Amino acid sequence: MNQLIDRREALRKTALLMGAAVSASAMAGLLNGCKAKPDLNYKPVFFNEDQARLISELAGVILPKTDTPGAKEVGVPNFIDQMLRECYKKEDQDRFLQGLATFDEDAKKAHGDSFIYLKPEDQLAFVKQYNEQTVKAVREKWNAPRPFFAMAKELTMLGYFTSEAGATQVLQYEAVPGSYKGCIPLKEAGQGRTWAT
Repeated sequence: MNQLIDRREALRKTALLMGAAVSASAMAGLLNGCKAKPDLNYKPVFFNEDQARLISELAGVILPKTDTPGAKEVGVPNFIDQMLRECYKKEDQDRFLQGLATFDEDAKKAHGDSFIYLKPEDQLAFVKQYNEQTVKAVREKWNAPRPFFAMAKELTMLGYFTSEAGATQVLQYEAVPGSYKGCIPLKEAGQGRTWAT
């Protein structure tokens, strides 16, 4: 907290010495330097570090840690980074990056700060709102290119359910070809959970 006060005081004094007020955008950028950025547990290749932090936080809200690991814990942000770099066309990569930037700008407009710095309950509320808008947009224009949030959600789910934790702790898994079991009780068939492939 003292660091934030010291920085504000330094900015105020600098502005007085310069004889002019420091712009709001310059002030916001300098004050954000005081906030601790979320840790990255991978080295991004496709994203820059700020984009990687943003997609990490978003994936963590889409699939949070519960009694099983969440998206961040199983490496989904790294998966998204690799998928976009290696499997997506340039136009889709650009659309994703533009959507990611718009997503963060919308969070700033709605809550006054970057998505990565919002309180967890504000992040969740914002993601729910964004999801509702995306579902509505997809229904209205079903043949249009997939919106950013739909792409991010799809990649998060794909990365999570193809991870070891997602396939074995959330889904039930048996290596192919597996064994044949005829008529068996539901409790022996995974209690109705979907099979991982």
